[in-house]
Amino acid sequence: MKVSDIAAIADIAREHHCLVLVDNTFLSPYFQKPLTLGADVVIHSGTKYLGGHNDVLSGFVITPAGDIAERLKYIYKTTGSGLSPMDSWLVLRGMKTLALRMEQHQKNALAIAHWLKTQKKVQEVFYIGLEDRKDRELILRQCTGFGGMISFRVDSFETVKQVLSAVKLIRFAESLGGVETLITFPMSQTHAEVPEEIREGLGITDTLLRLSVGIENADDLIADLDQALNGK
Repeated sequence: MKVSDIAAIADIAREHHCLVLVDNTFLSPYFQKPLTLGADVVIHSGTKYLGGHNDVLSGFVITPAGDIAERLKYIYKTTGSGLSPMDSWLVLRGMKTLALRMEQHQKNALAIAHWLKTQKKVQEVFYIGLEDRKDRELILRQCTGFGGMISFRVDSFETVKQVLSAVKLIRFAESLGGVETLITFPMSQTHAEVPEEIREGLGITDTLLRLSVGIENADDLIADLDQALNGK
């Protein structure tokens, strides 16, 4: 949940004749448009928010630069990496509801993030929509919304095991960006292959959990977290 100043990075990159590539999966084009901030290439995992239903594997590379676009076109035409008609249809179907889903993801995430901050077993909450973030000005300058991704740190590994084994409505699974809320344990799942010293330097420890907040009823999600975290 760290936020980079895309425009500032783009200025530095131009001075050194470098390209800026931004993975915009977490916020989607609905909440952030890196090309307008100076990025040269934007990457999306279409499997996540763009598709939105955990039923397609896809990815997208977008650029306004003609020379880069031609090189990309050559690659996908010669290696056969173009998306199939069925997968293309699934992504297009999902994108029809992107705005509606992103608004609900965000609404639920804000409610859950504020609730998590009140819990004794939760030590830190990382969500870019929280009002007390030090980089609040930057976030509001380059984003039009905050998305549905939350990380939070609990008091012990025992609490982690308790939460992961007790959630009912929330699913203990890796992906993100779908209509269902998922909880993951980054240290042994998404970042398991990252060397330990790098992982710990990034704050990915055995007390960190990540939520991809879905579009279910927020009260139901909080109730599920409450019973998993506090045994209620």
